[in-house]
Amino acid sequence: MTEQQRYDVVRTEPEFELRHYPQHMVAEVEVDGTFESAGTTAFRPLVGYIGGRNESSTGLAMTAPVLQRRGEPVALGAETTAVGEKGRFVVSFVLPDDVTADSAPQPSDGAVSVRAVPEEYAAVSRFSGRWTSSSYGRRVDALTAAVAAAGLSPTGPARFARFDPPWTPWFRRRNEVVLPVAAP
Repeated sequence: MTEQQRYDVVRTEPEFELRHYPQHMVAEVEVDGTFESAGTTAFRPLVGYIGGRNESSTGLAMTAPVLQRRGEPVALGAETTAVGEKGRFVVSFVLPDDVTADSAPQPSDGAVSVRAVPEEYAAVSRFSGRWTSSSYGRRVDALTAAVAAAGLSPTGPARFARFDPPWTPWFRRRNEVVLPVAAP
């Protein structure tokens, strides 16, 4: 079973869960391409890193989710691109829970970086379906409106979280839109 990123559900709203994510480590790559192609482009260097292509030749377990966000600063609520439109994206693998800033292997591929992500609160909307910019964009807009209606304030851009490999049928895929918010 694939390890999944830890979180605690703080409360459940009709349109989302409010979660608390503890500090964790990610390996990430910034790539140019479309929303739909970014994950594929970033996959090879990231899987190489966790597969042992790093300074200590240490393999790490694959975890879920794989995260994706816009690479350049954008206005809140405007982080999506039109289908097929190219942009810059950051794709991240959440590293296993026992990996710390001190124990994470140093990447040997200059495209890969490893960093600690501070603890945060986030509103999360879960959905199944295809990994498309238009699907993600609709869900970001709906989540942003639901967050505002619940009296919460976004603190950064949304990110896309995918939990399943690409061969999983689209109707069985677990996806999430994650929007960081100020502590309640």
